[in-house]
Amino acid sequence: MSDRVEALLGEMTLAEKVGQMTLLENGSARPDEAGSLLLGGVLSGGDGAPADNSRTGWVDMVDGYQRVALDTRLGIPLLYGVDAVHGHGLLAGATVFPHNVGLGASGDADLVREIGRATAAEVSATGVTWNFAPVLAVVDDVRWGRTYESYGADPALVASLGAAYVEGLTRDDLDRPVLATAKHWIGDGSVRWQTSTNPDFRIDQGDVPADDALLRDVLIPPYVAAFEAGARTTMASFSSWGGQKVHGSEALLTDVLRGAVGFDGFVVSDWAGIDQIVPDDVAASIEQAILAGIDMSMVPSDGQGFQSALVAAVEAGRIPLARIDEAVTRILTVKFELGLFERPLAAAIDELDADDQVGGTIASDEHRALARRAVAASAVLLQNDGVLPLGDDSGVIVVGGPAADDVGRQAGGWTLSWQGETGDAVTGTSLLEGLIDRYGVDRVVLADRGGAVPEGVRPDVCIAAVGERPYAEGLGDSSALAWEGSAAVETLRTACPELVVVMMSGRPMIVTDRLPEWDAFIASWLPGSEAGGIVDVLSGDVPFTATLPVEWPASLAGVPASESIEAPLFPIGAGILTS
Repeated sequence: MSDRVEALLGEMTLAEKVGQMTLLENGSARPDEAGSLLLGGVLSGGDGAPADNSRTGWVDMVDGYQRVALDTRLGIPLLYGVDAVHGHGLLAGATVFPHNVGLGASGDADLVREIGRATAAEVSATGVTWNFAPVLAVVDDVRWGRTYESYGADPALVASLGAAYVEGLTRDDLDRPVLATAKHWIGDGSVRWQTSTNPDFRIDQGDVPADDALLRDVLIPPYVAAFEAGARTTMASFSSWGGQKVHGSEALLTDVLRGAVGFDGFVVSDWAGIDQIVPDDVAASIEQAILAGIDMSMVPSDGQGFQSALVAAVEAGRIPLARIDEAVTRILTVKFELGLFERPLAAAIDELDADDQVGGTIASDEHRALARRAVAASAVLLQNDGVLPLGDDSGVIVVGGPAADDVGRQAGGWTLSWQGETGDAVTGTSLLEGLIDRYGVDRVVLADRGGAVPEGVRPDVCIAAVGERPYAEGLGDSSALAWEGSAAVETLRTACPELVVVMMSGRPMIVTDRLPEWDAFIASWLPGSEAGGIVDVLSGDVPFTATLPVEWPASLAGVPASESIEAPLFPIGAGILTS
């Protein structure tokens, strides 16, 4: 391997080396630019699905870039990356698994390993070779808009599940293996409120007070586990450490990551993250980032500008050529390890089964069953005054609220688009549909979004499906942890002898004052495309086995958990287990 890398590196010009260090977004890079800019990689951002959002559409797009890259002087294949953070969420019709916070509630490493394997199969089937997952943040403040991307607040849990996911994602029995990315190095789950440098955010991309014990004992262990499990890339965090942007920190990217931890894969920057290092001076930011330890730079829209600045810095002696060779060596090594040189292209379009989008690898019966099992394993029963399980003699069931019949809300952000979609744009089974499948159309009635029960219907039990609208990253930062559907709950409570509240949210919501009014309360997180799993536990067909991976605060005085001035409503590990 090292001989092949060394031989190829010896043939490369500076322009070809800098090209390998460039990662562009597909919306800003035509396929021909994969050749003219000699790109090391291309990605689909959160809104980067092809116009033909099918398996064949993805293969056509990815292979279009790849064929151009292979036609360059040295024919070095490129990596194609996506944020398949809970299944291949950008692909229409793909299996959408629960977001990580729900999987953290399951605590089931074997389940997460299976999900990693299934995700890799669906991602690989579209020609994509690189997944920007898993997130290894250890969450402290659940107001953070990326809470649902983390497995929880316990570093041991995050380490166990993160490593399991990597093992599933990178198994070598796949037709085309997928590269895993441990992210975001480091500290993004420990940022402090109102420290964000993004004017649209409150906490995301904020500052972590420098603390050696926090770094050593809490933040690093999940990365060590992921690297040992086979993650060969890591993505730098947008956050700052003691006031310095991680993207520009040689101490964190080289001294700690390379020295203390011993990581020998390559480091990729986050979306235009380099630009934040030295405000209003892109050239200085690029120099600092590369010297600090960034190997491949995600510069989504200005590859030419990045490359020109980097070449100028090398030619002026501000960046040693040895540092460029170091970065390119790491990138090429990972590409060789992945087998890209032997199998750069996905299956030819005419070899794809026309029905494979729904009946084969993508959203296969096996994968949907796995997702449904994961939903059931993630649902946390936090209160039950005897109403559950809903047996076959439960009578008429009325379900209402904003999430009762909305697969998009179930799926959350990073589904079809960056911020997610509401409604039926996302393929799957809603809670209403799952209830009808289990109890029959004659026993299940849909209330309106406000909770009003249709005239003439006398419910025996009601289910209020409430929670949050889809969001992603800092646009989901919440100062109130308020949930949608309160009016529906009030209406259903008045109309129903027994009320079950199912919370579909990316984090705990403030429910303290309302909880005494509810007969049962379930945290189902963001379950994804298969809400039949919620019905499995509601009915008692499958027992409740999940527990909270984060504290459920009683009020805003309980966040962040490390600075809480009151006891939580429910502590980590809370959950009523049934059999």
